Amino acid sequence: MAEENFDDAEMPAEEPKEQFEVIYSCLRCGTNVSNTELSRLPEIKCICGFRVFTKVRPPVVKSVNAI
Repeated sequence: MAEENFDDAEMPAEEPKEQFEVIYSCLRCGTNVSNTELSRLPEIKCICGFRVFTKVRPPVVKSVNAI
């Protein structure tokens, strides 16, 4: 059996995965918080103390044609 030598330069580098910034809004006070800010905290809680968030959707309306 022949041994093959692989150099690090020949191996394809892994591409970094794209992480999209998701914005959440507090249901009680309406404060917008990013996903990275929530991940820094030990628990998911708004500055007002409420723990329920909704995901802020972009104002783009998708139209789908009927068949």
